[in-house]
Amino acid sequence: MRVYTFGESQAEGSATMISELGGKGAGLADMCLVGVPVPAGFTISTEACRSFYKADQTFPDILADEIERGVQHIERITGRTLGDPDNPLLISVRSGAAISMPGMMDTILNVGLNRSSIDGLQKAGSGDLFAYDSYRRFLEMFAEIALDVDPALFASVREEVLSLTRCKSVEQLDAQWHNNLAHAYENALEQAGVWLPSEPRAQLRLAIIGVFRSWNTPRAIRYRRANQIPDDLGTAVTVQGMVFGNLGPGSATGVAFTRDPNTGAPGLFGEYLPQAQGEDVVSGRFTPRPIIGGEDCLSDIAPDACAELIRISTLLENHHGCVQDLEFTVERGQLWMLQTRPAKCSVRAAVRIAVDMVEEGLITREEALLRVAPDDLTRLLHPSVD
Repeated sequence: MRVYTFGESQAEGSATMISELGGKGAGLADMCLVGVPVPAGFTISTEACRSFYKADQTFPDILADEIERGVQHIERITGRTLGDPDNPLLISVRSGAAISMPGMMDTILNVGLNRSSIDGLQKAGSGDLFAYDSYRRFLEMFAEIALDVDPALFASVREEVLSLTRCKSVEQLDAQWHNNLAHAYENALEQAGVWLPSEPRAQLRLAIIGVFRSWNTPRAIRYRRANQIPDDLGTAVTVQGMVFGNLGPGSATGVAFTRDPNTGAPGLFGEYLPQAQGEDVVSGRFTPRPIIGGEDCLSDIAPDACAELIRISTLLENHHGCVQDLEFTVERGQLWMLQTRPAKCSVRAAVRIAVDMVEEGLITREEALLRVAPDDLTRLLHPSVD
């Protein structure tokens, strides 16, 4: 088996299968099994990625039937169909290596979207702005990652459109100008001789190949060399039904830690953006808002989802026995968890957390002593800036 499905509190994989499913896929399977709300999906194993490279970057034919089984699994749970113009299923395609490589590999969102299914999103009551914004995002990510289009092509088109509208950013455009921008992207791709498939399963195939190839981008190779990660592990690919943090009021996306990774202070710590999709939070283009406390915190726009996030963060930390790094989306007030993994913390935080977890009965004293490396501990004793 090279495809492992998950959803509705069931999963074919488990937390112990990190080498096969990558950290992301194993975490999603485990969250399903402990009853955490996770969008239905499937994970393509690292073995498939290795086979892809052994076959001179040729898509393994044996994988096609297994992927179709995974797609049908998502369709059954969501009640949507890939390619249905009236009730379209859109999916995300994400990388996930066995050893964490944050930001080094690629993700493509809104796969399955085309001009026909834009109408379906509008008919579903999601609004023109949401539909055109989602399509614009798809064009950018898919063309750059799956089709190797130079990002400068889109940048020049964006600048031209923004100059016409006198807007400072794409986010300030209204629905019609989002549509105009998408048309301008399509025209630019056509003039550059780039073929962008409209058929959703063709999109999915190319998106998976694009994510496989991101394992060997120059930045990923440099990261592995700097961190002594073997080159032959390959990446898993996780495919999930889309949940939308840009779907009107009560929608958001964010990242969180079950404790403050800088100080070790207990309690949920993190940031979110309203009306956004996942890449917006880490892009550096926006100023995120605090999840708890401060002005416009998550509990203000989605109080029930925020309370559920706090509950789930405690559940996952207790389940794993260590601080968790979380990704989540809130779609119209409904919380969905997209990732959990062990958090990277400062040395000072790691010491405090280890002590606190012993006092809370989560780990033993012996486990706490193993949580902080001796070399890291010596750095804690050196003079430092307050």
